[in-house]
Order: sequence, then structure tokens, then C-alpha cells
Amino acid sequence: RRSLILGETMISRRAAPLLGRSVLRGHVACLATKSEPAPPMVYIKGEEMTRYTMDLIIKKWIDPHFDTGGWEYFDLSCKNRDDTEDKCLFDAVAAGARIGAIFKEPTVTPTAIQKELLGLKKTWGSPNGAMRRGWNGITISRDTIHIEGMELGYKKPVLFERHAVGGEYGAGFKAGIGKGKVVTVHLGADGDATIVDQRDLSDDNNAVVTYHNPIDNVTDLAHHFFARCLVADGGKGVVPYVVTKKTVFKWQEGFWVAMKEVFDAHYKDKYLAKGLLETVGGELPHLISDAATMQIIRWTGGGFGMAAHNYDGDMLTDEVAQVHRSPGFINSVLIGKKANGEIIKEYEASHGTVADMDAARLRGEETSLNPLGMVEALFGAMDHSADLAGGREDVKDFTASLRKIVHKCMVEGKGTRDLCGPSGLTTEQFIDEVASQIGKDVSAATAAPTKPVAAEKDVDDEAINALFNELDTDGNGVIDKAELKAGLIKLNLAPIPMIKTLKADT
Repeated sequence: RRSLILGETMISRRAAPLLGRSVLRGHVACLATKSEPAPPMVYIKGEEMTRYTMDLIIKKWIDPHFDTGGWEYFDLSCKNRDDTEDKCLFDAVAAGARIGAIFKEPTVTPTAIQKELLGLKKTWGSPNGAMRRGWNGITISRDTIHIEGMELGYKKPVLFERHAVGGEYGAGFKAGIGKGKVVTVHLGADGDATIVDQRDLSDDNNAVVTYHNPIDNVTDLAHHFFARCLVADGGKGVVPYVVTKKTVFKWQEGFWVAMKEVFDAHYKDKYLAKGLLETVGGELPHLISDAATMQIIRWTGGGFGMAAHNYDGDMLTDEVAQVHRSPGFINSVLIGKKANGEIIKEYEASHGTVADMDAARLRGEETSLNPLGMVEALFGAMDHSADLAGGREDVKDFTASLRKIVHKCMVEGKGTRDLCGPSGLTTEQFIDEVASQIGKDVSAATAAPTKPVAAEKDVDDEAINALFNELDTDGNGVIDKAELKAGLIKLNLAPIPMIKTLKADT
């Protein structure tokens, strides 16, 4: 039986026609008998261009090969959240906590303008906070996606852990506070009161903000991070860095201490044995967040990992995405934990719903959406569901083969236009091309290593000319090595050995 959950109601196929085809879009057409049922998984549907694209992908790539009747679907579109008073979100969180494997399409967090356009009762908040709380979120893993035979931003993998809780995202605040005194008090479970902070306000208009940073689950984050970095890059491993601003924000010291204690006790000897600490002085390296922003740009060879607080991790992974080409080439996995210790994993793309492209599609124009980030997330969720089901190798073999097909098409010029230029395929053509190759022998890509085609329209020629003139200090129309070196130093982009960076950091 195939079903979609809308709020508190589970709707079967037989009832679907009563709701209209648009509700289930790609999920009512596949009635073919499948050889094996897919393991249980939660599928969270979003909206706009990414929903349209994923509907096609599920219909053409997955449904012909697996019976997904055990998947539970939740519609988190703005309209359905409004109609169900957000019960659909709470039901999705409950299902995710029960099942443990989740795939999420990009969703829209409505603005005041969208509230009016869509006729919503309110501007519903981001669902991410409820998910992270409901699944006991530990970390959000965001890593670069690499395609064999295609040169992207980083040559080797870059791994990132963003603390999934705490910081500004859960802040309480009051704006418009006048002159006076602010006292922050902690009331313990035993009723004892402790003054955390007190300060005088001398301005007429202030915003007072309070937030906290949980430390208990940093130990779990540390184990997850160091274990991943140790086996990354085909088992060679990558260098792990802990990123904080603890020199100024003294309260961040606890994060660093917890990370280092785990590393020294459980992982240091293993990293030393692999020679991964040779360039960083033989110890777990720490980077001030300011320095990390520059090294992310400089270290394009990749081969490193970073772990940071919630807000820093959010900002720094956006920077990693831009260096590696775009958010579509970064994955995103929320790691949580059930009460019994079983790991919960929620996979999603690191980009939004691509509203402008959806508007073009609705106008009848051709579109060319690269679904790489979403399908990598789908494959990851399916693999985790297979692990939770006791190790369904047939599912993992299928996703591995499908990933190879997707990558092969992109390298051989049969990808979308962001990679292949004007000759690239439309959204629908790319999905059909991949579908046509499922089940065939997947050999390595035959084309020579390629680089994604740059879109000329996206380049600011005036800025390029201004930068060239700035670097060409003698004005002869040529930038020699000395001018290039001086320019990179001026821009603070000159390559610096890691050990010197770490010494400067301390």
C-alpha cells in the first residue's frame, strides 16, 4: 500500500483521486510489481522546482525498481503546514524519531510577503529547529561532493561538522529595551539561583539577547567527526581542525576542551600512525574562526575537516560551498540519536527550492536544474534505511550504481547546463537520460577530465578589469610572478604553510 501523510491523516492510493493529482504529483502512477520492498524511510516533501524535480526522479529512477510502500510521506509545503496548523511537521518529526532514516526536500520558510500571496494564517518558522530538537540533533555533517573525472573547487574531500544545537538560533530576545540594568539568572533544578551576567544599559534603545550552548553532546560530535576524518579520502584520512573564537568568546573554551579530550584519548595515536598530524605539529590543531575563513579559500587542495559551533559552522560551510562551486555540490546530514543510542540520520540538499527556476517552468520555459545535491541526499537516506533494516545490500548496490550513472552522465557532457553549458540537458532530459541507463553496465566515464562550463553572463567584467589593473602595478598589461605574489599578499590570499597558520593562531 502506498500512502501520503498530510497532517494527521494517512491517505491511501484509492483516496488520492479525491484530493486531486497535484497533491501526490509523482507518487500515484507507479503500480508495477516490485521484486523487493524498500526499507522503511521518512520522505519529507517540499515545494517549487525541487519538489517537481524529485517527483520525476522518484517516479523514473526509484519506483520502477523498488516498492516504496514502506516509506512514509509528509507534505511540508507552506499551504499544508498552514492547513494542518503545523501538525504535519510534528507528525514528520515523530515518524523520523521512530524510523531513524529521513530524506527531506528543500522547503520554504514563508516571509511576510509570501504569507499574503499564499493566504497563510501566519509566517510559519523554519522546520529545522523542531527536527533538530525532536531527533536529539548532535551535528550537521556537510561535506564536498566529488565527481570522478570532473574538476571542482577542492581536489580532495573537505568534511565539516556544525554543532546542531545552541547559539543564536535558539536565542530569546526583547527589543526596544531602555536604560536600566539587565540581570541574567539561572534557576537550578534544586531551586538555587545563580547570576550568570548583569550589566547596566545606558542607551535609550537596546536589544537584549539570551542564548546558551549545550556541551553534553559535544563528546558525541567529537567521536563522529574524528572517526569520519580518519577514514575519509578513500581511507587515507584528512587533517581535523577544531574552529572556535575562544580567544575572545571565553565561553567557547568548553567546546574545544571536550573535542581535545576525546581526540587525545581515542584518536591521536591513530592519526599519528597515518602521518596526518605531521603538518600541524603532532597535536590536534585549533583554528580561530577568522583564520578558518581565509584557509577555506586558500586550501583548495582539500584534505581537511573542520568542526565548529552552530553559527560559525553555518557561515563557514556556505564558504566551502562557494569554493567548491555551489551549495549543490555540498551534502547535508543531520545526525541525531534515539534514547536507545541508535543513530538518526536526516539527509537533505544544502540549497533552497530554486523558486526563480520554478517560476520559469510555470511560464512554460525550459529549465535545467542540477539535482546532484538532492539525489546524493536521497541515496544517503536509502543507504541508512538499508543499514537499519539489517544491511540490505541490494539497496546499497542500487544506489551505488545509480550514483555512478549520474556522475558519468555529467562528465560525458550529458549533464545539466550549469555543468555542460548551452548544450547541456534540460531538467527532464537529464532525468530521462539517467533512467535510460539504469540496469546497464556502468563503466567509467570515457571523457577526459573536465571542468564545469563557466557562465559568461555571471562574470562581472568590470570587476575583473579592476582587479587586473590593481595587480598590474607597472601598467604594462602583464602580471608577472612578483606582481602576483604582491597582489595575493595584499588580498590576504597568499598560500601559507599550515604550521605557520597554527602558530599565528595561538
